[in-house]
Amino acid sequence: MRWIELQNAVNVRDLGGLPADNGTRIRTGQLIRSDNLQDLSPTDVTRLVDEIGVTTVVDLRSTGEVDAEGPGPLKAVASVEHRHLSLLPEFGEMTDVAKDALALNRERAIKRDPRNVADAFYYGYLEDRPDSVVGALRAIATAPGAALVHCAAGKDRTGVVVAMALSVVGVPAEAIVADYEATGERIVQILDRLRSSPTYAADIDNVPAHEHDPRPDIMRRFLGRLDADFGGPLGWLHEHGFDKVDAQRLRTKLTEE
Repeated sequence: MRWIELQNAVNVRDLGGLPADNGTRIRTGQLIRSDNLQDLSPTDVTRLVDEIGVTTVVDLRSTGEVDAEGPGPLKAVASVEHRHLSLLPEFGEMTDVAKDALALNRERAIKRDPRNVADAFYYGYLEDRPDSVVGALRAIATAPGAALVHCAAGKDRTGVVVAMALSVVGVPAEAIVADYEATGERIVQILDRLRSSPTYAADIDNVPAHEHDPRPDIMRRFLGRLDADFGGPLGWLHEHGFDKVDAQRLRTKLTEE
């Protein structure tokens, strides 16, 4: 895993180098994770497209977020395909759909098991939008170049999709957790960026700053629940139409020969 330094996005990293199946590793320049891309500078766009080779953007934000923020700079690049695959339930006409959807997921999580609110919250993405989770993994697998997955902070929604993709190709759980936790190195800069946007500013300060930190136990419990209920993330994916051909395509895309 290596950080990609950009002028106007702060939580961007290439997942190349992580250990995978049969002694292989994730290939560099195939899977990138990121925070919001709205403010990319021309230099950032050149770095991502021409130097790193991004051809596919998987946007996990809600429709409300996308509409509020408007098209980002990469939208103007003809060679880059954009796949909008919200992980949140889409309802209502409110400006901040994301906030209300997240609150709904938290309420559901508490009802399921008050002891495991956080991992149930992540599990809620799978329950609410299995179509988007499967679609995101297929978009990664079929990207002709680098696939870049992002949401607003690049932590929760991006963390879940990336964890699912890495699990399919055999990245050990602790390596997935370590990658998830790495966002904490940039959390101050991430929150500062989000505060600068009217779409996110109010939500950021609704809770204490430390509650935005990535907690490794959350990802461990999320993966552990998938192990217990489905024999792992791949078992859940199989139940939702992501078959052996899909899995092999993702392995071919992401891992070394």
